[in-house]
Amino acid sequence: MSIDWITVAAQIANFLVLVWLLKRFLYRPILDGIDAREAEITERMGEAARLKETAAATREDYTEKLHTLQVEQAVMAETIRKEAEHKRDAMLAEAQSRMAQEVAAWHADRDKQAQQYKAGLDRAAAGALLAVTRKALDDLADETLEARMAAHLLAQISPDDKDLMQAAGQAGKATVLSRDPLPHEVKDTISAKLEKVFGSLGIEFKVDEEQSPGMILRIGGAQLSWTVDSYIEGLESAMDAQLGKGATRAR
Repeated sequence: MSIDWITVAAQIANFLVLVWLLKRFLYRPILDGIDAREAEITERMGEAARLKETAAATREDYTEKLHTLQVEQAVMAETIRKEAEHKRDAMLAEAQSRMAQEVAAWHADRDKQAQQYKAGLDRAAAGALLAVTRKALDDLADETLEARMAAHLLAQISPDDKDLMQAAGQAGKATVLSRDPLPHEVKDTISAKLEKVFGSLGIEFKVDEEQSPGMILRIGGAQLSWTVDSYIEGLESAMDAQLGKGATRAR
C-alpha cells in the first residue's frame, strides 16, 4: 500500500486552515466572551463584596442607633417615672396640706362657735343678773337708799376736783334731780355740801318719775350722777371686760 503524500499534505494544510479558521472565528469570540464573562463576574463579585460591606456597615450603624434609641427610651421612661412620682408626691403633699388646713379651719370655726355660744350664754346670764339686780335696786329704793345715794353723790364733790370746778364755773344755780321726793334732811345735807364747795347757790330740787332711782346734780356745765342705771352700766362694763378677758384667754 503506498501513501499519497500530496493528499496527506493537502489534508494537513486543510486541517491547519481549519484550525486557523476555528481559532480565528470560533475560539477567539468564545474566549473573548469567556474573558468578558469572567470580568463581569469579577466585577459583580466586587460589587457584591462592596454591597456586603455596606450592608454590614449599615447593620452596625442600625444596631448602634437601635441601642442608642433603647438607651434614650430607657432614660426617658425613667425621667417620666420620676416626674410622675414627683408630681404624685407634690399632689399628695398639697392634698395633705389642704386637708390639714381645712381640718384646722374646721377646728378653729368649731372653737369660735363654741366660744361665741359660751359668750352668748355668759352675756345672757349677765343680762339676767343685771335685770334682777336692777329690779332689786328699784324695789329697794326707799328713803334710806336715797340718803345713801345722796351721800355717795356728795362724796364725788370736792374743791380739789379741778375738772369739776372748771366745768361748774361761776354758776349761781344748781339743780338736783331724783325719781322720788327727797326727805328734808337729805335736801339739807346736799345744800350744805354744795354751798360749802361752791359758795352761795340757788338750789332747785326736781322730781322726774321716769328717772332711774338715784340723783343727778347739774351745776353750770358740770353734771354728776349716781343712779341705779349708772351703777348697772358700770357693773355691765365690768362684766363685759371680764367676759372679754375670758374670751381672750380661751383663744
